[in-house]
Amino acid sequence: MPREEETAVPAEHGKKMIEIKIRFFTDAIAPEGQVVPRHGWTCGVALVTPNSLHGITSLNHPIVFNTWSEMNVAIEKALIEANVKLRPYGRMQKYIIAE
Repeated sequence: MPREEETAVPAEHGKKMIEIKIRFFTDAIAPEGQVVPRHGWTCGVALVTPNSLHGITSLNHPIVFNTWSEMNVAIEKALIEANVKLRPYGRMQKYIIAE
């Protein structure tokens, strides 16, 4: 349910979700111009996929992560940069207060 200060808008199927893309670097694993299928480094970029319904534009730049453990931070930064607000769902509602 939208809160009082929020406005709901009509949405077509396939455009309702907010998407995050994670891309892993694959350079220097194989010779120049080639790749080793299904192999990549534990570093890469996270970005929020553009979605006009949610007002997310392609101006959001990729957030680089250098280790596997930095990936969550990169996802969080990408969401903040795109001004995405996430609400607690399921079990998280037990320990997070939604204001």
